[in-house]
Amino acid sequence: MTLDEIWSRAREIMKPNCRACKVCNGVACRGEIPGVGAMGDGSSWTNCVEFLSRIKLNMDTVYESRGQDTSMEIFGHRFNSPVFAAPIGGMSHNYNGAMTDRDWTFALVRGARAAGILPFTGDNGNNAQYECGLEAAKENDGLNVITLKPWSDNEKLIRRAKEMEDAGCIAFACDVDAAGFENMGRSISQIGPKSEAELRELTSSVKIPFLLKGVMTAKGAEKAARAGCAGVIVSTHGGRVIQSAPGTCEVIPEIKAAVGDSIKVIADGALRTGTDIFKALALGADAVMVGRPFVVAAHGGGAEGVTLYAESLAAQLRNVMLMTGAATLEDITRDKIRL
Repeated sequence: MTLDEIWSRAREIMKPNCRACKVCNGVACRGEIPGVGAMGDGSSWTNCVEFLSRIKLNMDTVYESRGQDTSMEIFGHRFNSPVFAAPIGGMSHNYNGAMTDRDWTFALVRGARAAGILPFTGDNGNNAQYECGLEAAKENDGLNVITLKPWSDNEKLIRRAKEMEDAGCIAFACDVDAAGFENMGRSISQIGPKSEAELRELTSSVKIPFLLKGVMTAKGAEKAARAGCAGVIVSTHGGRVIQSAPGTCEVIPEIKAAVGDSIKVIADGALRTGTDIFKALALGADAVMVGRPFVVAAHGGGAEGVTLYAESLAAQLRNVMLMTGAATLEDITRDKIRL
């Protein structure tokens, strides 16, 4: 099975909700919510694409070769690449139901484990998606970061955090960028922003690391750090919750400057190739998230499709590192790119 075959099969399975475009740039699906597109004119997503396209690479092949190592360690675990699978749900609501949320969750976690990358799974208005994410984590030795919705009831979040800790999950997360996500339907009245005090209560309730998804400013990252978060995910929920936001990678440098190495900074948004991943790391990200292409890979090839796609991104990243004189991820520094 090749990636071309996987994408071709997925294109037939997923239509009309997702076109499985060869170039996933958010143009064809903009405004399609429910669906897979970004909100309104799609600018929060296309801004991500456009910003990345303006960054150029500084080629350098005059160096003593030591090979290329894409592996990274985070929270005491080593992974084959800095690519994490982003939390996505609503298979029946957004992706036409060709896969159930359960089938998607297990395909993602199993495929990610085989590829040696870290998967994140989601949460929704009922308990089903959270519960199958928990089950997948138990099956795979805790290899899953379940990303909870920002439920207004902080006690609900704390209960679930303790359940994830008991299940051996290596970390957990909350996508606070879903605070006003209209796609939540009737559940929207039960979610909202999180204060620094609420976050501190959540991080202090368990020993496993907590990641806050949906941080787009240095000030927000500083609040997360003060509240005890182990990392922030720079994201606009795929552009699905706001219009006219800057590209996510555009704000990485100011966020990294604000928090330094005190917490992890993870980039999410329009990262589709090894070149994109390299650019995000050079801007200061510690790792990246890739979302919708993993859904396509799972629809077209199940867990094997997820593994093949993850391995292809790592191979692309190794090639860019080879051509820019980077032996390890630590060598991917700001001087490797031109903006």
